[in-house]
Parts: sequence; structure tokens; C-alpha cells
Amino acid sequence: MRVTQALNQAQFLAEIHTLESNLSQTQSQITSNQSFTTASQNPTAAGSVNNYNQALAQSQQYVTNSNSAQTRLSTEDSTLSQVQSQLQSLRDLALQANNSSLSAQDRSAIATQATQIQASLVGLANTQDGNGEYLFGGFSSQTQPFTQSAVGATYNGDQGQRQVQIAAGQTVADGDSGNAVFNQIPTGNGTFAAAPAAANTGTGVLGATTVSPAAGAYDGGTYSINFTAPGTYEVRDSANALVTSGTYTDGDSISCRGVQVTLNGQPAAGDSFSVAPSTHQSLFATVQNIVSALQVGGSTSQATAQLNNAMASGLNNIDQALSSLSNVRASVGARLNSITTQQSVAGSQKIQLQSSISSLQSLDYASAITTLDQQNTTLSAALQAYTITQGLSLFKYL
Repeated sequence: MRVTQALNQAQFLAEIHTLESNLSQTQSQITSNQSFTTASQNPTAAGSVNNYNQALAQSQQYVTNSNSAQTRLSTEDSTLSQVQSQLQSLRDLALQANNSSLSAQDRSAIATQATQIQASLVGLANTQDGNGEYLFGGFSSQTQPFTQSAVGATYNGDQGQRQVQIAAGQTVADGDSGNAVFNQIPTGNGTFAAAPAAANTGTGVLGATTVSPAAGAYDGGTYSINFTAPGTYEVRDSANALVTSGTYTDGDSISCRGVQVTLNGQPAAGDSFSVAPSTHQSLFATVQNIVSALQVGGSTSQATAQLNNAMASGLNNIDQALSSLSNVRASVGARLNSITTQQSVAGSQKIQLQSSISSLQSLDYASAITTLDQQNTTLSAALQAYTITQGLSLFKYL
């Protein structure tokens, strides 16, 4: 094959172009501090880096989710703490109102304070997070969950509980519905509730109510304690069958079928007290019942007994509400712990992924500088050789 000057020139230029391209790539690597900037430069490593970046983005999304859930749950815990404080204040007022020496003006003042607590509790139940969403609305987070009403408060939300994914295969509820937190409060002692008949005319006041294994196992039935004469009672079941009977003196406890009810005062003939399985009652209904009882007034012994019974019932229901709220807060705390644990795991995972990406893509700066120097030297030599070669001609030797 004939080697012409034009062919030599083309080969020189092609080689110089290759050297310049390599030099440019090394300069780009040094500028970006990355061993490759396009997948074509290292397809295998680029594929691995892409997979690591996807895992990193997913992990970061989980962190964002967990941060959001953590904020909402922390706000919920703080709110429930304030609710408990308000309920404790209401409990103190109920104890104060249970004093038979109070005047009508005293009871009215206590009723005013209880009404203020009622409004405060409704406000707390309508707490919003930083995004303006209601904490206790369930899925209806844009709807105000509670509206104050004649029965205490009406719930406008739903029963939903939002789940947030904080890791692969792991979700956490970022709140609780208002119905579960504020409406599902057990009445009485949590097993059964005792209540006086509205038509009672004596001074009998309910005291402690407890489950009494010594009196048998409570079968969940409904019973009535009827006073057939002062100091004489009988207990009948829901079918009006006689269960037991006996005599009573002030402060005695009446036991049967696993229940024990303490009474104080003197029930009149015809007075009765019911015992029924515990149900659920709204926290706001409990507050409203206390307020209503305080507003009734009256100075007769019968009116005092009715007020004392209402306060005793209110105290039992407040205690149940405090206990229920403590359980909710324990659940919130457990969820916050799960989030904290997962955030720690995500932090370690992020470091590992970034390290893996760096090991594949980060530039060995010292080696790159050496390569750049070598490439500069090679290119300079090639250009110099090309210049000299271009000047060669047989005519110079004739």
C-alpha cells in the first residue's frame, strides 16, 4: 500500500484528536471530581450507581415520611397531655363541688369554671398540625372534628387512622381518630357502672364500686338494688328475679354476682340503684353532665344527694378518661420510638449507600493529576513531532 503524505497527515490528526479527547475527559473528571460523568464511560459502574441512587432516594422519602409522622405524633402527645391537665382540674372541681357545705353561689362559680374547661377541651380536640390538618379528624383531616353541643360535643370526623410508610414493609399510624380518643371512654369502673334512679327521694349516695370475686364472677348482667324500707334492700336481676336481700346501715357495701357497691346516707323506701355493664361515653358528655348537675342547684337533702351522686359518677368517668388517655399516649410513645429507631437505621443506610456510590464514582484525585500531566506531555510531544514531520521534504537534501 502506498503511504502518502496526506495519509500520514490524517493519521497524525486522528491521533492528536484522540489525545485531546482523553485530555478533555481527564479535565472534566477533575472538575467534577467524578471518575465518570456519563454511563458510556463506565457502563457497569454507572448501572450500580443508578441502583444505589434509587435506593437512596427511596430511603430519603421514608425519612421525609417519618419526620412528618413524628411531628404529628409529637403534637398529639403534647395535646393529650394538656387534655389530661384540664381533666385533672375538672376532677379537682368535682371533688370541691361534692362538699355539702357549698352555697348556691359556690356551685355556680364551679359550674362557670367547668364550662370554661369544657370549651378548652373542645378546642384541644380540634388541634391542627403545621399543615392546617386536624389531628383528630381521622381521614377527614380538613374537617373540624368536634362541635360543641347540648350533649357536650358532636363528632364530625370518621374512624380512619392514616398509615405512613417509614420503611420497606413498615408503616406507622400518624394519629388517632377523635372518636377513639374522646368518645370511647368506659363508664363506671370499666367493668360495670352504678347509678341512682332519678326519682329517688332519700339521701343515699353511691360510693366505691368494685369487682368482687368473693361475691362470685360478674356475669355482665343488669341488676337493681331496691330499698323496700329504710335499711332494707333486695337485689333483683333484669328478669325481676330476686338475687339477694339484706339490711343496710350507712356506709355498708352491697355485694352479689361479682359486684360490690358502697352506699352512704339513708335511701328512702322506694329508692333504687342500678348496676349495668360498663358502656362507652364521650369525654365531653361527662363534662356536660357535671356542668348540668352543678347548674341545677337546690338546698334540700334530696338535691344534695343528687348532686353528690352526679359528682361521684363524674369522678369515676373522669378517672376512666384519664386512664384511657394514658393508654393512647402510651401507644403514641411506642410509635414515636419506632420512628426514632427507623430514622437511625435510615441514617446508617444513607451513609452506606453514599459510601458505595463514592467508591464507584469518586475520582482518585492524585492519580487523575498524574494522568493529566502525562496526557499533556504526550499531546505536546505529538504536536511537536507533527510540526517537525510537516517540515520534512526531499528537496531540502538536493
